[in-house]
Amino acid sequence: MARGFDLNDTIRATAMLAACLLLPSDGALAAGSPDPAAAITEAGYRASIATLASDAFEGRKPGQPGEQKTLDWLQAEFQRIGLKPAPGGYRQDVPLVEITALPTAELKVSGPAGGAVFAYADDMVVWTRRVQPAVSVADSPMVFVGHGINAPEFGWNDYAGIDMHGKTAVILVNDPGYRDASLFKGRKMTYYGRWTYKYEEAMRQGADAALLVHQTGPAAYGWDVVRNSNTGPLLEPDSADGHAGRVAIEGWMTLETTRRIFSLAGFDFGEMEQAATKPGFRAVPLGVSASVAVRNAVRRATSANVVGVLPGSRHPEEYVVYMAHWDHFGKSLAVGPQNDGIYNGAVDNATGVAGILEIAKAFRAGKRPDRTVVFLAVTAEEQGLLGSAYYAQHPVFPLAMTAAAINIDALPPVGRTRDVEVLGFGASQLEDYLKEAAARTHRVLRPDSQPEKGYFFRSDHFNLSKVGVPSLYIKPGIDSIDHPAGWVEEWQHDYVANRYHKPSDEYSASWDVSGSIDDLRLLFEVGHRVADERLWPEWYADSEFRAAREASRRPAAH
Repeated sequence: MARGFDLNDTIRATAMLAACLLLPSDGALAAGSPDPAAAITEAGYRASIATLASDAFEGRKPGQPGEQKTLDWLQAEFQRIGLKPAPGGYRQDVPLVEITALPTAELKVSGPAGGAVFAYADDMVVWTRRVQPAVSVADSPMVFVGHGINAPEFGWNDYAGIDMHGKTAVILVNDPGYRDASLFKGRKMTYYGRWTYKYEEAMRQGADAALLVHQTGPAAYGWDVVRNSNTGPLLEPDSADGHAGRVAIEGWMTLETTRRIFSLAGFDFGEMEQAATKPGFRAVPLGVSASVAVRNAVRRATSANVVGVLPGSRHPEEYVVYMAHWDHFGKSLAVGPQNDGIYNGAVDNATGVAGILEIAKAFRAGKRPDRTVVFLAVTAEEQGLLGSAYYAQHPVFPLAMTAAAINIDALPPVGRTRDVEVLGFGASQLEDYLKEAAARTHRVLRPDSQPEKGYFFRSDHFNLSKVGVPSLYIKPGIDSIDHPAGWVEEWQHDYVANRYHKPSDEYSASWDVSGSIDDLRLLFEVGHRVADERLWPEWYADSEFRAAREASRRPAAH
């Protein structure tokens, strides 16, 4: 029903107009605040996590209904905070192809002493990255290639003297330093230890198939993580050649499956594993052959990175990037009494997305920085860092003019700590900035407490690092303020064993996120300093990424 004139309405409207006129023209939340970091609040952080990790977002998997809900929500949040769109809009389209292997594949191994058949999901998982309806290998000789590494700088080549064309490589995960601290970089995993490298090198060697041996210690996660991550729809960047150059079959085998195959071949796996750690190891043909066929459902789709921008006041052509991946594993058909089939991804990585939103609020609450600050929520991290890889190859803003990238991925709610853990410790001058910021709150930096797990290579900043952008990736430390020694490590172990990449990664109001707020304020301070200075943070002299940075910056200097 229509209402008549109301003096109170006029008063309210006049007050609202006055409030709008008092706002800065760019809509800042509280421009010029003496302590913009105070805009990073526990209430805001929790609210974003609870929303993204709710069942309504259905696990945020690209290609599933939760994707569109997530993209719409993120864009609305960027707009609400007052971030501007990138030149092409708030969304950067990322072309993907979805390949779903039917769960009917079997691995058949045969040799002079007999054969065995191994079941999909329970004994092994296999797939193909080739965009084809069916791919197979038949009677492919299996070769144990140790760690599957060709690293001239370490004097190591597991493929020396062997022609892998037409063969199946059986490969240990991690690198020799995991088993012998005198080799490579000791317990600190190099990129040669990452499973992604193993498949890349097997491809370069001409193998038909590459099967990794799963061991919980060197892999850093249990078999259920491997199974959950590699069954169902898998995403790949869409490419003109349909990934024809990839090995035909990629996969993992359980340790028990591997032991049975080695026994069938007349070898003891434990002895062979030890031999593979000795310098001078040479690949060993096992004398058995593998046959496996994968049938696929293939469809093409487009996902998106979401980009929000706070333009710089003096040097808008220079950039600082905050990034976090918005995706998780979506909704599964596998449900049970304690499993609703939704991979909510609360810690991994609703926390990271909530983190960059809070940091964006802090930047909007203070004086606009000299350099442009970019907030990048990337897609398909869980499928192999695909969204960040696309951004690295198709940057919205020039990488040579990007001063730093700060990545937030899975902030564990373990409360406040006296230390800050730097993944990939000893990489760049961003650690110097972090050290100074941490000291102001009486905290210290700590190298990665689990360097053998290679966390630095397992998140999106890695793709920007590879093209030269100095990057920072932190976790809370392990020296808890409110809990006894060892408590944080116990929490981490329990999380990996019981919630990581499982439907049980859900948000709880009982979380202690006080330490996460501390860490977000630290990262805000680091990025704010970079955004307000004329210096360009550099990789340290011994960094493997320094050469790429120097090459990228040379043209920018003219």
